Amino acid sequence: MYKILKKKELAKNIILMDVEAPRVAKRCLPGQFLIVRTDEDAERIPLTICDYDAAKGTVTLVFQVIGAATKIMGDLNEGDSFHDVVGPLGTPSDLATDPIDEVKKKSIVFIAGGVGTAPVYPQVKYLHERGVNVDVIIGAKNKELVILEEEFKAVSGNLYITTDDGSYGRNGMVTKCLEDLVTEGKKYDHCVAIGPMIMMKFVCKLTEKLGIPTIVSLNPIMVDGTGMCGACRVSVGGETKFACVDGPEFDGHKVNFDEAMRRQTLYKSREGRAMLALEGTLEGGGKCGQ
Repeated sequence: MYKILKKKELAKNIILMDVEAPRVAKRCLPGQFLIVRTDEDAERIPLTICDYDAAKGTVTLVFQVIGAATKIMGDLNEGDSFHDVVGPLGTPSDLATDPIDEVKKKSIVFIAGGVGTAPVYPQVKYLHERGVNVDVIIGAKNKELVILEEEFKAVSGNLYITTDDGSYGRNGMVTKCLEDLVTEGKKYDHCVAIGPMIMMKFVCKLTEKLGIPTIVSLNPIMVDGTGMCGACRVSVGGETKFACVDGPEFDGHKVNFDEAMRRQTLYKSREGRAMLALEGTLEGGGKCGQ
């Protein structure tokens, strides 16, 4: 069993948990993910690692409550335990495995959107601890949904917050912020973008135009996390890849985002029915059937 040592609501329906998992924590690298289960019959949920502490033996998870499985996770409290925490899985970020002297030569910008802000953090922290300062753009719909701001202030060279409604930081989407920074004189030769699929798609369209190589994380389309279910199958440079075993990070300029987003929609109706069943409002099994 894997005890929850800390639980914190970062924003509405966005929850952070520190979980006791010493063997996992000793082997983590930025970019990798874990699979958790709340009990022996529960759904397997892949979650990109937000942070880890090998000395304390803990891993940090951040997730958004959007369906039945994550609702059950969100109802757990400090002192409760996960039945399973498996990992680390997936390939680490190139920035965590390339020679650090080569990484230091790059001018790097990270672009984080929504809950995708969480998996950006360990990469930025990892680089900061090795003397590499990077720029970070965090995008959210509004001020209330900006997460991990103070944590990023401590590890990034420059932090830019942008909100769709202009309620905090710069006004507009992350693509506008990046374009404005380049117009203002910033020069980048490497970009990492993690967030909703549609955000990553348009970031890649912009960075391709700007000539900035870009890495994206396709963790949003993972389901099983082992490559067996095929849910995260995606075309990258005309080749078939699986986000969970070949990634989750890929060259964003080679990813077929339209195909990946179509694949995402295949599971919405099933997840919706699972949520209704959990709430007791599914026809024939609750309020709607009364």
